[in-house]
Amino acid sequence: MSLKHYAIEGNSLSMKGKYIQSLIKGAGEIKELDGKKGILFSNITLDKLIDEEVTHDQFVLSGDPNRSIRTFSSGEQKKALLKYLMSLKPEFIVLDNPFDCLDIQSVEALKQELMLIATHTPIVQIFKRHHDIMPFISEVLFIENETHSKIYTKDEFEQLHLHKEKAFLNTCIPSPLKPFENILNVLVEFQGVSVNYEERSIIKDIHWKICPGDFWHLVGPNGSGKTTMLSMIFGDNPKAFGQPIYLFGTKKGSGESVWDIKEKIGYFTPSMTERFHSSQSVEQMVISGLVDSVGLYQKPTDLQKKLAGQWLQLLGLADKANERFNRLSQVNQRMVLIARAMIKHPPLLILDEPSTGLNDYSASVMVQLIQKISAESSTAIVYVSHRHEEGLYPKNIFELKDSGDGYVGVIQ
Repeated sequence: MSLKHYAIEGNSLSMKGKYIQSLIKGAGEIKELDGKKGILFSNITLDKLIDEEVTHDQFVLSGDPNRSIRTFSSGEQKKALLKYLMSLKPEFIVLDNPFDCLDIQSVEALKQELMLIATHTPIVQIFKRHHDIMPFISEVLFIENETHSKIYTKDEFEQLHLHKEKAFLNTCIPSPLKPFENILNVLVEFQGVSVNYEERSIIKDIHWKICPGDFWHLVGPNGSGKTTMLSMIFGDNPKAFGQPIYLFGTKKGSGESVWDIKEKIGYFTPSMTERFHSSQSVEQMVISGLVDSVGLYQKPTDLQKKLAGQWLQLLGLADKANERFNRLSQVNQRMVLIARAMIKHPPLLILDEPSTGLNDYSASVMVQLIQKISAESSTAIVYVSHRHEEGLYPKNIFELKDSGDGYVGVIQ
């Protein structure tokens, strides 16, 4: 008799919550797993084992006291975790969004490992994206408020995701209070940039131009130098100084003001939501993009409030203007921070993994917002993601490929 495997839509599930904990103990609602002992493949498990390594020198994942698991890439960490968990001979395994934050090659390698495991061990896959559901899954459970709601066949569940809701149809992107002036035809240029860390080549001879209105998708494996390149543009990476990098017509490190550069760049990454723990309102958070502060510490003008209101109207959040930012849903927080980054219509907008960790609906809304910004502004966009999102149409792709001696840039 062939094994039966399940998937669970995990948008409202906590890995530490009652439903998953009961499931792992063999006391959940999946009858085939009753009385069996499961194990959790999750970042929670990984973090716990990393902590054990740090505090007790237990190198159970790397198997090498001379190399910490923390030095492994994301793909290597998950591969080591899976190998260790399967060595414990569980009767079934629960996968918590296993492909999050992995590059394409690591995803494919992990999928091959899971296909083999599925031949002899039952698998329960927790997922947020329906495209991530493994082919051996036969039934999908939809869980609401830590209780069972409904079971679908895999085909039935796929049909539910064929319809994509259209967003942002009736409102245009608001104009800035004051457009940027004297913007050159080339915003950013790398003229043969190479970076080494401890004599290891990371990126090699990178040539890249970003011009007004461009929409670039920056792709490459984990460790290929994407973050390094972004930090050389937006951050204070010391590796940028002395390099042939030109930002808005000025060579990096030639006496330009860091704040003059950052004023012209809008930047968003999901980790930014962790920086805002104050009682700032949603409206104040959007307005703070006009003064480049983490929060808003001075009384806004009527014009600033009006402009923020227009952005919130676009996002469908006008009724939440006075709510605390940190009480918004995950996707609404991200949209507000993108509005904050775009409120001045900066020449360049950098979006670093904006849809990671989102479910299908939220990712679709995020993609439509990005497409709208691209279509209705002259702001150049650099979009970084391992995942090729449905409905996202960058004009060009800049791919970092391994040359054997560092990653080189290939334009598609």
